[in-house]
Amino acid sequence: MNKYKNLYKWMFVPMAFMQFGIFRDYWGDFKENAWSVHIHYWTGTVWYLYLIIQPYFATHGQLPRHRTNGIIGMFFAGAVCLTALSMMHRDIVTTEKIIASPAEFGPFKPWFFFGVAAVEIVMMSAFGYAVIKSILHRKQLEHHAWWLISTVFLIMMPALGRGVQNVYIGLHIKAWPNLDIMAPIYFTQFLIMGMLLFAAWKYDKLKHPATILALAVNLFIFLLEPLGKSEAVQEFLKAIIKG
Repeated sequence: MNKYKNLYKWMFVPMAFMQFGIFRDYWGDFKENAWSVHIHYWTGTVWYLYLIIQPYFATHGQLPRHRTNGIIGMFFAGAVCLTALSMMHRDIVTTEKIIASPAEFGPFKPWFFFGVAAVEIVMMSAFGYAVIKSILHRKQLEHHAWWLISTVFLIMMPALGRGVQNVYIGLHIKAWPNLDIMAPIYFTQFLIMGMLLFAAWKYDKLKHPATILALAVNLFIFLLEPLGKSEAVQEFLKAIIKG
């Protein structure tokens, strides 16, 4: 138990990265955001907060509170997963808007948002799997804790990726629309994998299945562009994601 005594402090780091990434997109046009965006943002934020307070309760003599909040936390985990999947129709709508008005979106082509939808399906499926594994291993502290911690690195990309992409565009705005929109995404993935591997090393979990899953999912995101440009993937996404 002492091994995880300071874990709650380390969990502030991914929380800060996530909030940095989403800050401009969410708060910059707060009033214009759809209801689904608000629900997803706040359930995701609460989930990150749970990953801070739960290790604290578990390692500071408050196990009854840890167990009670764990049950409530599973509700928020499900909400994060389902709201993320329900929002993917926005990606398909965005591709249609780009086709109708390409100049407005500059370097962003339809394939980018098809790719985002494709990788998000994998990310959120892995997130759900990790949460279920944490429940199945709830009586095995080492496995239970690490499956939950891994969820941070499974769902960090959309928020952090947007933030890094916004900074990149701001720094290269004079080159608009001739920008490489994938460069900041690749940078984001290396950043996330670096944090994942550091955390896994620190807690001796480099070979844990949760670490391997999180690493595999983040490597999969490097396929965003070829997936998004695949006509077969595009047709599949348009067939299954309806408004």
